[in-house]
Amino acid sequence: QVQLVESGGGLVQTGGSLRLSCAASGRTSSNYVMAWFRRTPGYELEFVAGINRRGNSTNYGDSVKGRFAISRDNTKNTVYLQMNSLAPEDTAVYYCTASEYINYLNTKSIAYDYWGQGTQVTVSS
Repeated sequence: QVQLVESGGGLVQTGGSLRLSCAASGRTSSNYVMAWFRRTPGYELEFVAGINRRGNSTNYGDSVKGRFAISRDNTKNTVYLQMNSLAPEDTAVYYCTASEYINYLNTKSIAYDYWGQGTQVTVSS
């Protein structure tokens, strides 16, 4: 099993940037495909970004392509989400997720076995 703890959320103005971190503990995080999802105020759960085990392939949801970047440092068991050009519609609770048995292109929330507690990101207009 792996435990996930997100950090780095907060309040930012439109056009600003934030970097989220997800610290993994338990089994070595390099065994897992990692991803970020977000739940909007309307309660919709949306795929944001995914990264493969080695960290050399990534996948993004259409709404964040070109603005967000996912990365990982397996030596630190940490995954990051760099968020630039933030807009009010990016306001959500962001969740770090992990799965041992899927491909990083999988965008279905049900495919991910492990979830962090979430971190709130609020973008003011």
